[in-house]
Amino acid sequence: MIIRIIKSLRRCYKRFVLKHQIIIGRNTAIIGSISKRHKDSRIIIGEDSLIEGNLVTEKFDSMILIKNNVYIGGGTILDCSTSISIENDVLISYGCILADSDNHSLRYSIRKDDLFHWRKKYHDWSTTNCAPITICKGSWVGMRVIILKGVTVGEGAIIGAGSVVTKDVPPWTIVAGNPACIIREIPIDAR
Repeated sequence: MIIRIIKSLRRCYKRFVLKHQIIIGRNTAIIGSISKRHKDSRIIIGEDSLIEGNLVTEKFDSMILIKNNVYIGGGTILDCSTSISIENDVLISYGCILADSDNHSLRYSIRKDDLFHWRKKYHDWSTTNCAPITICKGSWVGMRVIILKGVTVGEGAIIGAGSVVTKDVPPWTIVAGNPACIIREIPIDAR
């Protein structure tokens, strides 16, 4: 099921939103798309946010939680099989990918049948490595960043454009590169 939303759903589609387990806070606008691949997955978005990217939930227990005053840029994809949590005051630029799973098994003998199963709207997620992603308060994710499964981006951290984040990012640091490494700490007077 794909839902394209041009304006805030809060008033116009209130019954639709609640029925499909999508909760959208006051003054939030969604210009991107929402794709729920299982009807029981959940998407909760707080207040005063602007979502220009694409939100995708894969399984019945998938949950995307976006708090207040969050910006997600155009062309950004949040692909959620388990959990993606974004805290208050986070900026995620355009063209980013946040994926909390490998989406495919590392074993060819299992992976070779994925396309066949997907055409039948089925995927055995038990064969896929998954781990939650958390983006903490006040973080800034630069354009075209990739954040992989199991990563926590600490409070106030900055991730440089084009980085690939495979490990946790400490609070109040700047990281960049592939794989992302600490460039420097953000001084207390700049926080």
